[in-house]
Amino acid sequence: MAGNKKTGRCFCGTVELSASGESVTMGYCHCKDCAKWSAAPMNSYSFWRPDQVEITKGKEHIQTFSKTSHSKRKFCKKCGGHLMTEHPDSNFIDIFAPILEDFQFKPTIHVYYESKTVSVKDGLPKFKDLPEEFNGSGEILPEWKLQY
Repeated sequence: MAGNKKTGRCFCGTVELSASGESVTMGYCHCKDCAKWSAAPMNSYSFWRPDQVEITKGKEHIQTFSKTSHSKRKFCKKCGGHLMTEHPDSNFIDIFAPILEDFQFKPTIHVYYESKTVSVKDGLPKFKDLPEEFNGSGEILPEWKLQY
């Protein structure tokens, strides 16, 4: 893997990975699955092509969980630390942005905003589900809507 490499590791450091080049896209996901998986109201994602990602240490300690065929969530068997999610349908790997060291997270959109548990006013587009180029409706929702 050449140039501009970012490194990351699980919570305990048993599993290490690297990503080369630039992330394809970055943003926030508000879907119920990501919220439950991350135990947070939204998940910060960074999508990479499979050829950009390499497990550099502890591959034997990676466990996979798939609730659906659309995602293969990867975590460390030793500490439970979340690492990434493979998305076979779109051929991307989502490396959870917080595990990457010295990574400049620059989100451009919010996805599955219709499922949000918190409203975010940051000027970024808020997609009901996904942009059309990711097989979504492309519908954009208002940025700020009070929930009652």
